[in-house]
Amino acid sequence: MSTEGMEYDAAHIEVLDGREAVRKRPGMYVGSTGERGLYNLVLDVVDRAVGEVLAGRAGSVDVTLTSDGGVRVADDGAGSEGADAPDLAAQLTSLHVESGPIGRRTAVIVPFGLGLFVANVLSSRLTVEVRGEGIWWGKEYMRGVEAEQPDTVGSLTGDLGSASGSGTTISFWPDTEIFETTCCSFPVLAERFRQLAFLNRGLVISLTDERPADGVRRVQFQFPDGVRDFVAALDAEAGACPRADVFAFEREDARMAGTMEVALLWGYSHGARIRGFANSLATHEGGTHLDGFRDGVVAAVTEFARERGLSTASDLDARADLMVEDLTAVVSVKLDQPEYLGATRTLLGNTAVRVCVAEAVQEHLGNWFAERPERGERVIDRVVRAS
Repeated sequence: MSTEGMEYDAAHIEVLDGREAVRKRPGMYVGSTGERGLYNLVLDVVDRAVGEVLAGRAGSVDVTLTSDGGVRVADDGAGSEGADAPDLAAQLTSLHVESGPIGRRTAVIVPFGLGLFVANVLSSRLTVEVRGEGIWWGKEYMRGVEAEQPDTVGSLTGDLGSASGSGTTISFWPDTEIFETTCCSFPVLAERFRQLAFLNRGLVISLTDERPADGVRRVQFQFPDGVRDFVAALDAEAGACPRADVFAFEREDARMAGTMEVALLWGYSHGARIRGFANSLATHEGGTHLDGFRDGVVAAVTEFARERGLSTASDLDARADLMVEDLTAVVSVKLDQPEYLGATRTLLGNTAVRVCVAEAVQEHLGNWFAERPERGERVIDRVVRAS
């Protein structure tokens, strides 16, 4: 189409406020208006509650899919917002309002991660209840606009409901005018929450589904051994018999301003299953943490083989890729300043991470081989037979 003779000036610029912008182009804020966007919306709300647990302000998170199509997210934190309602209200009504823990103590649950405001605007209705210090405070919104009735404030022992204890509960109903479907899959959410519990040992998270006609179903996740449990579960899912020889370690390294947790297990089936995470977000495209992991494994195996005279230098160099061929592993880093490459945060780019992870893996795995030489010899034998 020819643009000759067309003029473009300030009159053509459409200025939208935050709420209008989100509702007009929801895909820019939650990824899509299909199932992907729906789950991102739910996870934006769960993110706040999980952050309370990881910061030590709460002990558990309960997510419920209600019979009327809503989602309820509750934590058992101190309910401090009850005394400081404007903070939570600001998160619900302003884009990019930051609150709570940051850096390595934050789980990045959703790639977009724009917080409660987007969830509020893209829900036909949202209510928030805060309980703390004997006070109950409530507020309601309709498509991001505060309901006309005033805030509800009262005593937990009064007539404002049966809520007890402390914590924050946010209930919301995804808007059918925005989303192609508002029906959340129980298995999809359960798998994401299970993954979060593996990656954050202090997290207790449950999912309840009140929708089935044959009765309520509920799952709860808590894994005291973290990524070690994760690797054991991945190995079991691949059909292997349960084994206790999972190698795992964790380390903090100031050079990368963060921590790492690594677990691995050499299996007996062809093909590697190596999963990487940065601040609890899956890095499907890889990144420096996984590059460093592979570097460290190859260095440790090579060093062990040379010390034992099990193979020549040239043989080992040619077989480097085979050293990680049958691995089941989880590499989780938590950084103060994660550098994601790309808008979806699926590739980690922090350059210091590669060296830090490589050195740690080489050291810890080397010590493991030294204490259990039969395991190292078994790995070398597998590499030689596979070449």
